[in-house]
Amino acid sequence: MAEYNLPLPAMGESIAEATIIRWLKKEGDFVKKEDLLVEIATDKVNSEISSPVNGILKKKLFAPNEVAKVGNFIAILETEEKFSLENIPIIEKSKKRFYSPLVRTIAKKEGISFYELETIEGTGEKERVTKKDILKYIRIKKNNIVISKYNKYNSIQSINKNQKDEEIIEMDRMRRITAEHMIRSKNISAHVTSFVEADVTNIVKWREKIKETFQKNTGEKLTLMSVFVECVVKAIKDLPMINISVNGTSIIKKRNIHIGLATALPNGNLIVPVIKNADSYNLIGLIKVINDLIKRAKSNQLKPEETQGGTYTISNIGSFGNLFGTPIIHQPQVAILAIGLIQKKLSIIETPKGDLIGIRHKIYLSHSYDHRVINGVLGGCFAKKVALYLEKFNCYTKI
Repeated sequence: MAEYNLPLPAMGESIAEATIIRWLKKEGDFVKKEDLLVEIATDKVNSEISSPVNGILKKKLFAPNEVAKVGNFIAILETEEKFSLENIPIIEKSKKRFYSPLVRTIAKKEGISFYELETIEGTGEKERVTKKDILKYIRIKKNNIVISKYNKYNSIQSINKNQKDEEIIEMDRMRRITAEHMIRSKNISAHVTSFVEADVTNIVKWREKIKETFQKNTGEKLTLMSVFVECVVKAIKDLPMINISVNGTSIIKKRNIHIGLATALPNGNLIVPVIKNADSYNLIGLIKVINDLIKRAKSNQLKPEETQGGTYTISNIGSFGNLFGTPIIHQPQVAILAIGLIQKKLSIIETPKGDLIGIRHKIYLSHSYDHRVINGVLGGCFAKKVALYLEKFNCYTKI
């Protein structure tokens, strides 16, 4: 019998570690290839890891609530198959990265499988694995580093047990990560918020008129978020210096427009699925992708890469009755837009025959931006630009 060391696989850009949530198999259980072994959680989403081999789960190397680095071995499986570079020709198997003869020789000598090799972070050109990278991986592998972040018996032990008028609620993993992320953002970015009011009467009436027919014909719910995203994308195209990030004293201008949607989960936590290349969709396309992302976000079915790479974020605070707010920037972005509750208001309407008073549907837009790189002119003009696109929305749009 041979042993297969199961590493924590790479899960996308910027994800370096994951928390073990629960094991789906017990030690001694037989597992088939592709059987789910363990549930893990990153700072983005929860996901599951399956077994790449047939065998017996011999040993779990990480317990629930412990944190493993990408590439750390998390379990040992006993199998009759031999997994090494001897029987997996890398050049044929990998179309993503090239491995030099030296790296392949070291991997073969150390018994590193192709699957493991694919998880190693490469620092060479086009993310190639260098000699330095694989030797570093081998050192980590031999030490089998374990980082335990959370201890359920921590500060609660010091609480006075006689206090009957208080309830101690321990933050869950996602809430802790969100808290750290929010504090870090406030420490990094000089937050400023501009507020603009927009008349969305045409949009509201348009939706009310066609929503039932649209859902009957397409099976999709016609939400206004698709219109908001479309208008934000148009404003970004007009003012592309909103679509940036900062690295030290360098400004990184993004060519792609990836829109994040801050989404409240049923348990009260927050997640931000991302519409990749949002400018490539028409309105129907946006409706479909938004409905799909939000549905899967709320049922914990997002893939890690679907919460990464955003360049600008929208938060719909109106969905829980708020008029406006001061949203915190989602790092490493430099701006975020909060959309408030749509309200009917008495308004002055300008017409060729004079001013009239009528009932209009109004909404507040709250635009927070990083004053290190976005001044008040750009930050304020962007919010106004979004408002103008909302007010000019073509109510005859056919979808």
